[in-house]
Amino acid sequence: MAMNSDRAIQARGNTLGEIAAAMQAAGSVLLFPHSSMDGDTLGSSVALCLALRKAGKEAFVVIDEEIPDMINFVDYGCCTRSLEMIAEPELCVCVDCGELHRLNDRGALFKSGKSRMCIDHHVSTMPAFEWNYIDPAASATAEIVYDIVTLLGTGFDRQISEAIYAGIVTDTGKFQYSNTTQKTHIITASLYEYGLVPSELSIKIYQSVSREKMMLEASIISTMELVAGGKVAVASMTQKMLKDSGAKPDDTDGVVERLRNVRGVEVAVLVRERRDGRIKVSLRSKQSVDVAAFSAARGGGGHVRAAGYTADSSLEEVKAGLIADLEALIAAGY
Repeated sequence: MAMNSDRAIQARGNTLGEIAAAMQAAGSVLLFPHSSMDGDTLGSSVALCLALRKAGKEAFVVIDEEIPDMINFVDYGCCTRSLEMIAEPELCVCVDCGELHRLNDRGALFKSGKSRMCIDHHVSTMPAFEWNYIDPAASATAEIVYDIVTLLGTGFDRQISEAIYAGIVTDTGKFQYSNTTQKTHIITASLYEYGLVPSELSIKIYQSVSREKMMLEASIISTMELVAGGKVAVASMTQKMLKDSGAKPDDTDGVVERLRNVRGVEVAVLVRERRDGRIKVSLRSKQSVDVAAFSAARGGGGHVRAAGYTADSSLEEVKAGLIADLEALIAAGY
């Protein structure tokens, strides 16, 4: 049973019923997770793909990068790197984002769909396609996908439930973040009926860390600085650190959250040097600072408590500017 709440009035774009109807009307569907995949974008995409296949649709999740180790079990035969899997897709769906630049080279294939759709929960996302459902009140896009699968009428199974759970548990920080709601727990509880075993998935997601990732995390944390009276923690990662550790770029996942765990810290920041020389800034806050607004002012976006942006200056210049801006923000009382 779909669990609606009055928070749904905050959603932008179409109704969930219209979104489900558009999917039911399409014979072929391509789903596009955003680049630098996380558990929510991949889990949501795969859950929808599996449900659509059960409904008799030709469906695939189109990716262009390796799936991070911690969530690679979520694939379930849905993911493909072939950009010619469906020559003329009837519906292309952007999942957990609404900006084409986050699809990288897959953007052209997305635009080739007879119609296009966005399903997302980021506050910075605005309707941009023929079909849109954006609910910033949802804890994760996977929470929205749960309702869509319910409306599709295909039913749930263990794989769909695990994919949805992977999206929810990662985007809520194991149900610790402020985006976690009563509905989040109700959905999760209902997934047990279909064979979900959270303890097994926790081992796959959180307790199977490589030695290389641990080495990289240690190196990053050693750079941590506390500024603004201890309310801001800033750390950095260079390409040399990545190479020396033997880790993968996605092995930085979770590090900024560890910085936020420091007592007294309100905002945590990880400044990363990418292979192309650009600088990726990831921000997290505990209770008061809107890092989505902070990032949006710099060309990025995200959640109120988790956001980021990309800059073109050197790592040290970006870091110095960030510290100055955040110190001013803290001094002004947020």
